[in-house]
Amino acid sequence: MISPDPRPADESLGAVEMHGHRVLAASKLDGETIYSSDGDDVGKIKEIMLDMNSGRIAYVVLSCGGFLGLGDKLLAVPWNAFVIDPERKRLQMSISSERIKNAPAFDKDSWPSMTNRAWANSVHEYYGIESNVKLDITSGGDNLPGAATSTDAESV
Repeated sequence: MISPDPRPADESLGAVEMHGHRVLAASKLDGETIYSSDGDDVGKIKEIMLDMNSGRIAYVVLSCGGFLGLGDKLLAVPWNAFVIDPERKRLQMSISSERIKNAPAFDKDSWPSMTNRAWANSVHEYYGIESNVKLDITSGGDNLPGAATSTDAESV
């Protein structure tokens, strides 16, 4: 059995080299500050939403604006809108802070149905990311914000 290389591949984000691949624990991203393509702090990671069929990250939910959690808005951003800035050892979005500031948002008490095809396509379009949404997402995790329900995937 090959053991992980104990040397961090990216000390800031906590990535490690394992079996010739760089891996990162999702828990290391919780609360991580996100920067725009122009270098501005645009929010912090609040949740990471997984596609239950593929096991891949579908969206990162950012908390933006507000002060001490009051008055903040939430953004669901497709994972493909992020890049890793290896020089600064941080996650960065591939769009400007102005575009992020005007992004479609939602309230912490009113999450969108992230398995709704129309919603998913509009979010991907806003961020300029090609949507590969197939929405054959399994139901389950109904207690989680934005979790799939058996009828959501049918909504178009």
